[in-house]
Amino acid sequence: MIRYEYKVIPAPTRGRKGKGIKGADDRFAYALEQLINDMAASGWEYQRADTLPSEERSGLTSKTTVFRNVLVFRRAVETEVEAFEPKLLDPPSPSEGADDISETEAEQLEVADTADNEDTHSENERP
Repeated sequence: MIRYEYKVIPAPTRGRKGKGIKGADDRFAYALEQLINDMAASGWEYQRADTLPSEERSGLTSKTTVFRNVLVFRRAVETEVEAFEPKLLDPPSPSEGADDISETEAEQLEVADTADNEDTHSENERP
């Protein structure tokens, strides 16, 4: 599952001058373009622009509602599960034969052989 983190920043309120850009609308669009490209260079993906209400104080006792324009960006966050990469074990080397057994298995076989031999001797000694 992909998880995201979000960043909300205020939209530009003024245009930006640029080469060959004339008019207030073009300057504003250029400022917005530069902001979105700067965020994209940092790994943020543009999602949307929203206008949201914000309550502010006006004078000593009154409050007014002001609408703010914000830009919403997101980027994927790597989780611990996605970061985990299992490592495969190395295959056995060709010098190790298939007939080789571990020390523990060898000890278990010796104990079993000893127990079988004791049972055999006790049966042979009986009249």
